[in-house]
Amino acid sequence: MIARRSLLLAGAAGLAAPALVRPASAQEVTLRLHHFLPAVSNVHRHFLMPWAQKIQTESGGRLRIQIFPSMQLGGAPPQLYDQARDGVADIIWTLPGNTPGRFPKVEVFELPFVAHRLAMPNAKACWEFTEKHLRDEFREVHPITVWAHDGGQIHSNKEVLRMEDLRGLKLRFPTRQAGEALRALGAAPIGLPIPQVPEALSQRVIDGAVVPWEVVPSIRLQELVKNHTEIPGSPTLYAATFILAMNPAKYQALAPDLKRVLDANSGMVAAEMAAKVWDEQGPVVRAMVERRRDNKIVQISEAEKQRWIETTKPVIDSWVAGSREKGFDGAALLADARALIAKNSGGVG
Repeated sequence: MIARRSLLLAGAAGLAAPALVRPASAQEVTLRLHHFLPAVSNVHRHFLMPWAQKIQTESGGRLRIQIFPSMQLGGAPPQLYDQARDGVADIIWTLPGNTPGRFPKVEVFELPFVAHRLAMPNAKACWEFTEKHLRDEFREVHPITVWAHDGGQIHSNKEVLRMEDLRGLKLRFPTRQAGEALRALGAAPIGLPIPQVPEALSQRVIDGAVVPWEVVPSIRLQELVKNHTEIPGSPTLYAATFILAMNPAKYQALAPDLKRVLDANSGMVAAEMAAKVWDEQGPVVRAMVERRRDNKIVQISEAEKQRWIETTKPVIDSWVAGSREKGFDGAALLADARALIAKNSGGVG
């Protein structure tokens, strides 16, 4: 009787256990991803949503990522990194350049005429560079991936074919180094988060913006300005870097099997997924703009590009000199960034 009673009690305890202590393998989690672009943007539709869906599928539906575009969780774009650090959002997508000077090492990819014209070489190089050099720079968060986009173009209410055409032109810039490059070329750079560009153009606070083709439709830039200037070949005038980052405590709280799913979709895998969007959607957007009769796309000459390269060299020199004060060797990081871009370009110019 005693043995039988013990067996029954043990069986009852076993049945009750799942209600009291849920095995780690059965953990279900929904993470909130916050970013600054609208839901119609290419990055939302073609990168963040497919990435989140891939994780949900591979986790058997137990790891879900709910995306909040257009700053729906509150705050302003420059606050996104801190929202991940502080747990206001579980995951964020943002530009380190939204907080100028805070992440000086990653700026090496944003220096004038360093980045490749395509996103894939920049993205792959940027992630390799992150693993080697940027863990301390992003130590307050768990970096899921870091990458850089393709070459940005000049979109303005005035045609730009020569350096002299930039003189006094009020152009929105995305990063500190892009702003310095524009200033060196004679423009009047104005720093604005991308969601503010349409109103700033409508109010004539700015005359245009430098952005890659991919982002143009999300801010209706093709409707607000009519002139679009491309920089031929590689290297290109500028690129911006991005970070997809997670709150560290939230990451550590994931069950091991869910961590493995997230990790399998992080790093180089995620960087390449993102780069593909810029490289695929850029030509689509360019063709759409070119079809508009009221829009004009021009390209500066190779000789003019060389003028721009020479004129913006002091921007690079200044960044390298300033790196010594910040405690790192900017010249060595610049050489490594250029080598990584060249390695990942596969000989494509």
